[in-house]
Amino acid sequence: GGGARVVSEAWSWTYTDSAGRAVTGEPTTETAFPTQSDAENWFGETWRELAAAGVADVSLLRDGVLVYGPMSLDAAV
Repeated sequence: GGGARVVSEAWSWTYTDSAGRAVTGEPTTETAFPTQSDAENWFGETWRELAAAGVADVSLLRDGVLVYGPMSLDAAV
């Protein structure tokens, strides 16, 4: 049977605008990813929509601890 899947690590993104304020709502997500690769793949597919929604910088967290960032979306172009 199914059952809940336990994620031992939670990778997530935070988003800020050009003034350093948190950006929430679509297309940002509160989703926790099971691996760094999953989080980075999602970002690679979504960064254009994030930039269009006013996100200027992103940071990657692992279990709430900064892994890297802030990373400017301007550099991704």
